[in-house]
Amino acid sequence: MDTAGAPAARYPSTIAAAVEHELVIKRSRFVALVQPVSSVAEADAVVAGVRKRYWDARHHCVALSVGPLAEQQRSTDDGEPSGTAGVPMLEVLRRRELTDVVAVVTRYFGGVLLGAGGLVRAYSTATSEALDRARLVRRSAAVRVTVDAPHADAGRLHGVLRDWAEAHEASLDDVAYGAEARFTLLVPPAHLDAFDAALAAATAGTLAATRGATVVLSR
Repeated sequence: MDTAGAPAARYPSTIAAAVEHELVIKRSRFVALVQPVSSVAEADAVVAGVRKRYWDARHHCVALSVGPLAEQQRSTDDGEPSGTAGVPMLEVLRRRELTDVVAVVTRYFGGVLLGAGGLVRAYSTATSEALDRARLVRRSAAVRVTVDAPHADAGRLHGVLRDWAEAHEASLDDVAYGAEARFTLLVPPAHLDAFDAALAAATAGTLAATRGATVVLSR
């Protein structure tokens, strides 16, 4: 995804794959699902699937965070007392600095009232324990940089750019050959000036890089 104008932003992480976890508290079953999503619509589809799968459960409480900087956040208590389910679940996502993830906790009531505090602990614990079992995917910003070079210099420059990228947490993303050779790199914002200096040194100042959009990388 492209996110222009925010090279210094700190990007929340996400998770690699769906994880389901169950715990029982005073005979109530809490089945927690955490799943990566790319949009609110996709999160809604996950919730619909859980409702269909566990159709006989009393509650399906939800928290979701979506967007490169977690711009879209929602929660629902789905019939539990206000503020005892969805909000505590969302707080778990916030504390862990996660985005592009939906958490759904399904409750089968066991006949014993837990009280407001007990519900908050149960829903937040179910979400936390599910996330503990998920593989974290960290995200970072990089700037798309292009360098155009004559074909006669392309072979040598390819090696220079590749080696520089490996040493500076960057990547040589693409090489295209047209009227000239075009190298596209993804460079961390903190290393942009160093890249310009290295390119100038390698080409005696004859080539310059063009900076493009900022992108969010998952690692």
